[in-house]
Amino acid sequence: MTEVAISPDYAAWLAELKTRVEAARQRAALAVNHELVSLYWQIGQDILQRQHKGGWGAKVIDRLSRDLRAAFPDMRGFSPRSLKYMRALAEAWPDGEFVQQAVAQLPWSHVCSLLDKLKANNEREWYAIKSLEHGWSRNVLVMQIETRAYERQGRAVTNFSDRLPSQQSDLARDTLKDPYIFDFLGLTEDAQERDIERALTQHVTRFLLELGAGFAFVGRQYRLEVGGDEFFIDLLFYHLKLRCYVVVELKATPFKPEYAGQLNFYLSAVDAQLKTSHDQPTIGLLLCKERNRLVAEYALRGMAKPMGVAEYQLLREVPQQLATDLPSIEQIEAELRDDE
Repeated sequence: MTEVAISPDYAAWLAELKTRVEAARQRAALAVNHELVSLYWQIGQDILQRQHKGGWGAKVIDRLSRDLRAAFPDMRGFSPRSLKYMRALAEAWPDGEFVQQAVAQLPWSHVCSLLDKLKANNEREWYAIKSLEHGWSRNVLVMQIETRAYERQGRAVTNFSDRLPSQQSDLARDTLKDPYIFDFLGLTEDAQERDIERALTQHVTRFLLELGAGFAFVGRQYRLEVGGDEFFIDLLFYHLKLRCYVVVELKATPFKPEYAGQLNFYLSAVDAQLKTSHDQPTIGLLLCKERNRLVAEYALRGMAKPMGVAEYQLLREVPQQLATDLPSIEQIEAELRDDE
């Protein structure tokens, strides 16, 4: 069979078509998912109305489950536990604006996790937005909830408002957390700085997830030479959204004001040696075992460079579980397998 002559620009055209096809597939999948979650919300609304206004008892869910599964044997998701989640979804978002919320765009397992682990809708919506923005899996979403990412976001002590333009200041402040949770390292509270550094770089994927979206790892013990002397930065990153280098210094002790002076020096050196005209000013993050907020605020006021101070935890503080009459996500997944 004779090979057909191919134009030189065919490869580029094919790559473009592949991108368009994949984008269309993703949009189609999102549209199907949105319709499914909207259907579940509507079913939940119907259950609520009949139970509240019609006086129907709790057993209606078992009856409805049997009848829907009989009517749609090839369709999963009509177990009694699933129907309870649908009712909980309608209780959480009682009006029609639900379809415009980020939650309505998530896979059903994500929605169940939000209902199961959180009580406040503003927190549920925050985690939903972040899940969509960063493509979190259900396991990552649960981990972010359990480590209280919402409560920790933007809590670090910083001088960004005085040292950065307002637009970058707000984004930089929201980028930092307090405290950072490093329980995945398997270290005890008496671990030394080099032990923590080494473990963080060995678990760099999990470390980057804890830092947040946009961080790119540059190096550990990054060498700088200033005036013939050598200096080593604990951890150096580049932030893709902020368009700047981020110097991270680890201290296995409580915060001391002199730490800010050391970090200020490193930021000046990075700005002089690494920063280009396309980069924003380098920012610094001091991660300390403990920090007195007022002492940190005073220390940062005198620093010329933008920096923040936050605590880190090597052991996670396990929050008290919220009481709920809903089944766990593991239970509903087991029930869905039974539907097959």
